[in-house]
Amino acid sequence: MKIIGLDVGEKRIGVAKVDTSTKIALPVTTLEVDGSEWNEISKIIRINGTNFIVLGMPRSNEGNQTKQSLYVLQFARNLVEKIPGIRIKFQDESLTSVMAEERLKARKKKYEKGEIDAEAASIILQDFIESFKPSDLNDNSSAVNSAEKNVLVSKVENATETAQAIARKESDKIKLNGKKAMSKAKKFTLFGIPIIIIVLGLVGATVALKIRDHIRAEREAEIARIEAEMKAQTFTFTIRPGETIFDIKKSLAAVERVSADYEGDIPIHYTTEEIDDAFNASYDYVFLANRPEGSSLEGYLYGETHEFYSDAAVEEIIKKYLDGMATVISENDLTTKYNARGLTLHEGITLASVVQKESPAAEMPTVAQVFLTRLSYGIPLGSDVTVSYAVDIVDPDRNIYKDNAAALQIDSCYNTRKRGGLPCGPISNPGLSALLAVANPSDSAYLYFLTGDDGVMYYSYTEAEHNRNAYLHCQNLCNISL
Repeated sequence: MKIIGLDVGEKRIGVAKVDTSTKIALPVTTLEVDGSEWNEISKIIRINGTNFIVLGMPRSNEGNQTKQSLYVLQFARNLVEKIPGIRIKFQDESLTSVMAEERLKARKKKYEKGEIDAEAASIILQDFIESFKPSDLNDNSSAVNSAEKNVLVSKVENATETAQAIARKESDKIKLNGKKAMSKAKKFTLFGIPIIIIVLGLVGATVALKIRDHIRAEREAEIARIEAEMKAQTFTFTIRPGETIFDIKKSLAAVERVSADYEGDIPIHYTTEEIDDAFNASYDYVFLANRPEGSSLEGYLYGETHEFYSDAAVEEIIKKYLDGMATVISENDLTTKYNARGLTLHEGITLASVVQKESPAAEMPTVAQVFLTRLSYGIPLGSDVTVSYAVDIVDPDRNIYKDNAAALQIDSCYNTRKRGGLPCGPISNPGLSALLAVANPSDSAYLYFLTGDDGVMYYSYTEAEHNRNAYLHCQNLCNISL
């Protein structure tokens, strides 16, 4: 997974990125703060396929928040307003620009001012990634969404007003103490004046420390409250490549949410009726328009993890995954590439859904080639995973089709063992690897494949070779229940 880091300044924003698999943060670019930064950040997020952002949170040398800290909080509020669904983490930072400039100087090459900001962003992101844990991906405590923007800004404003009120109150105390001290000073001789001045200085210093500590405690408490509120108000939901609508409906029914109208922690759930109605609803997407009449959304929900408000309707969740598919189709020009293979978009997605269930990612281009070759020769696909899907529709508990022999005879347009051509629709929701495998299959000419008991894929050109591979390598896996 990729994560984007931002070093936010009032004139420029440094941008860096890191992959959680390598954990090496790299500077990317610098953006000018001129109103175009939101579109540029959105573009960077889209290109890198992430919604995870790390913002540098400025701290003083003593570890306290600064005026710039409030600026970053305000930036975060604007960011979630401009780019809904974004997830934000804050990483404490101090003097990163100084460190960044020292790094660039050490390389003994000319550099622009903007490079300092990008380098600073990489330092912030590197500090974050070194303590990063995979469980952080499921941690919503710092995820900020657009509906909370008003809460966030009011909290920030309240924190500022509180700090100002405290300062005024303590200032009044100083003045009062000063008046009392001066009143007593009249009773002293000139010799006693220096003592009064020293006492006033000590009182002022003590009050200043109290103000600083109180403000710091208030800000930390404010941030803790915001994080707790946001965690209670959202949930994450994941669709994995290869999952079917059957799987997705079960996962949705299991989601535990907290009602906005209830102050306790009793979870609420989506009902079966809510879920079914949402999946049967109409959705206005161009790529859905050319499906055969009566088609479901199977195959069109692009597998990703997204965050939603607790009161989100199921239709809203579905749209988020349809949005993901729209982006993948557009950015990879899948319609054109499938047409070049003699397939419509729907047929290409249908074949990709079979490839997704039949093979690991590394083997998908070759498996796609096998199926495309069989289609071109008029040979049935002969895919057991399509038969399994056909049975799941009418007999998920296998009360009727109790063995493979019975399952293979099922009268269904999804049974590619008995019928030629593609199944009548997708049998899963394919991921990017499967979608691209159909668009760009391997340059081979196999007609058969199987997955051996050892997990290795075995390919062959003839049925005799295929049967021999099954005899030698697939005594168990080739006989599992459909």
